[in-house]
Amino acid sequence: MASNIKNVVTLIAVGTIAWIGAGAVAVVIDAESKIIWTCVVGAGLGVMGIRYTIRRSRRSGI
Repeated sequence: MASNIKNVVTLIAVGTIAWIGAGAVAVVIDAESKIIWTCVVGAGLGVMGIRYTIRRSRRSGI
């Protein structure tokens, strides 16, 4: 099951990196602040998701 957790964390990390990339593009093209904040929140939730997934797997012994 450790491989399953690794796959989940990898998937969340890819999504987080995508939000960071989208945020960088939004800053470069001088997008609306709403779009930039959406990217910031998406990346932040991705980081929280990685931490939560790792912590949950350690607690439950998966």
